[in-house]
Amino acid sequence: MSRFSIRTAPTRLRWALWALLATGFLLVSFHRVTSAVLADDLARAFDTTGAELGMLHASFFYIYAGLQLPAGILVDRAGSRRVAAGGLAVMAFGVFGFALAPTYGVAFASRALLGLGGSVLYTATLRFLANWYRPDEFATMTGWTVAAAGMGGVLATTPLAVAIDAVGWRSVLLAVGVGGVGLAVVTFFAVRDRPRDAGFDPLDGVRPPASSVELATVVENTRRVLREGETWLMGTMLFLVLGTNFTVTGLWGVPYIADLYDVSVRTASLFVFVGNVGFLLGSPVLGTLSDRIGYRTELIVASCVVFTLAYGLVFLLVTPPLLLVGVLLFSALFVMGGAVIAFTVAKERHDATASATVSGAINSMGYFGAALFPAVMGLALDAYWTGETVAGARVYTPTGYRVAFGIATAAGVVAVCCAYLLHRRESRTDAAPSATAEPTD
Repeated sequence: MSRFSIRTAPTRLRWALWALLATGFLLVSFHRVTSAVLADDLARAFDTTGAELGMLHASFFYIYAGLQLPAGILVDRAGSRRVAAGGLAVMAFGVFGFALAPTYGVAFASRALLGLGGSVLYTATLRFLANWYRPDEFATMTGWTVAAAGMGGVLATTPLAVAIDAVGWRSVLLAVGVGGVGLAVVTFFAVRDRPRDAGFDPLDGVRPPASSVELATVVENTRRVLREGETWLMGTMLFLVLGTNFTVTGLWGVPYIADLYDVSVRTASLFVFVGNVGFLLGSPVLGTLSDRIGYRTELIVASCVVFTLAYGLVFLLVTPPLLLVGVLLFSALFVMGGAVIAFTVAKERHDATASATVSGAINSMGYFGAALFPAVMGLALDAYWTGETVAGARVYTPTGYRVAFGIATAAGVVAVCCAYLLHRRESRTDAAPSATAEPTD
């Protein structure tokens, strides 16, 4: 096969292959936030308390978060194609189990299986980007990848609510599972880990790692990543920002609006829809901006400040005008696109052989937040529940929601502190004449 420059012949190819992987990540995002629209249906089907519903939602994240670092190591060892295809297949089986679950226990286990399959998709996609795109394109493409996740979140709001009204939640999920099986097959046969595997030269100025990295190298990379203070600052910041946003938009946002504004679930989902549009737009906009102006940690700090202010206003006002709720949710999700620039910072600190490992490490910390916050907020809401139910679903009080959003605001304050410390450390490293990618502590 003839060989060509990556800048000419394979431009469309790499976009097509990225689109397959990004669609897989879209499905991950869809499943991790469906609980907001499904909340009342799940509460009725399995007779749950707020804490139990939070744990059911978070069962996806228990497995997902715990496997992010192992997923990164697996991707560095085996490549994006096989790992992503296998993850999609496992995730499809989880969907089938959840859609057919007769009991809470089966639903919990099936949603955990969803997390198991979905755990590899993001790191597999980032590894693909490291091999197929130049360094000055990485933040942009990471932004577009997260935008695909935002589209998954959008589909899990009003479109999902409309589909459920038409055919029921179990039928909708079964159809999505069938689509996931098809995507797994296409991904396995179409995706190529490196330009060389498709018959093209590597990126100019970039030497991507071999499709399989030696185990000793992976172990050393993991040790280096985990002993860096910057890794823990980025991970903690993502723990707070991702954990809060995915809990609000993925579970409690729709009940909050439906309970306190006395509107239908479909109407409430429109405002969470708006928030997810912010997620869809924020990542490509802020990722592209970061690549063009060269600012990384500055944008991370600014994003965390806006995130804190958005939830702080909901905490203070409890029931602001409904239009303002949409604006605040949009803002909080839009600036999450600035927080995920941390993945670019992490990649730039390490050799290409560690790209998936470092991404998996900080992603794991982020999603532990998504595993913890749903139950924490659910406990806060249960503490102020008056005993009222509507059609079998609990109705929570303004005080309960104030406490829940107070937790979100406090998380934002700590996230700002982590982002600022990261900025200070990165600024010192950039200013030092002998700065390297070696650990700083």
